[in-house]
Amino acid sequence: MTGTTPKRVGEARDTAVTHYVFEAPVRLWHWLTVGCMLVLMVTGYFIGRPLPSVSGEATYLFYMGDIRLVHFAAAMLFTVILLGRIYWAFVGNRYSRELFVVPVWRRNWWLGAFSVVRWYLFLEKKPGDDIGHNPIAQAAMFGYFLLSVFMILTGFALYSEHSQYAIFTPFHYVTAFFYWAGGNSIDIHSWHRLGMWLIAAFITGHVYMAIREDIMSDDTVISTMINGYRSHKFPRRQHDKEAS
Repeated sequence: MTGTTPKRVGEARDTAVTHYVFEAPVRLWHWLTVGCMLVLMVTGYFIGRPLPSVSGEATYLFYMGDIRLVHFAAAMLFTVILLGRIYWAFVGNRYSRELFVVPVWRRNWWLGAFSVVRWYLFLEKKPGDDIGHNPIAQAAMFGYFLLSVFMILTGFALYSEHSQYAIFTPFHYVTAFFYWAGGNSIDIHSWHRLGMWLIAAFITGHVYMAIREDIMSDDTVISTMINGYRSHKFPRRQHDKEAS
């Protein structure tokens, strides 16, 4: 060990720029959502495909009831933290709003999206210099937000069918819409379950892309959602400077 710094490492330190991208409430929402989604998907699967009959005294067995209780509790927590995330989009930094506003009316956004697609297809040698979400990730996250709202509406519509609490009364309109469209409660179940599989597909792609970017690009990705800071080797541009 000579104590000298390799040239490549020295160059990386000289050119690395750090941005505070994801604030603490955004990171908290992300990881709580991860936990909620895992619980919701596992319990939701067994609600749709119940466990086989088990032997034993019925007085001491309440498996499906417990599964439904955990599912409903996770759904309510999921709803509360999503509302909190929407609130933070108004009071947080500019990166906290990328989830809800996709500037499809801008020509540069489409050019950026085309470049990202080429990067994902291994046709580009270097990724773009996006600090927050790139255009494709931004559109995907916006789609996830809409899907989350759909899951909340259909889920609480199903819950309201057997609930006497007034807070769930507005969700009767969701049920009424399905009946008006020629469907029934089973259709709401089916669409709700389809939404679960779409979210599962989104999670698979999201995890793959995050790991891929962390390995192949010059940006930190996974650690950014832990400490909030994104480090990369692109020179700082004037419009990227902002007060933390």
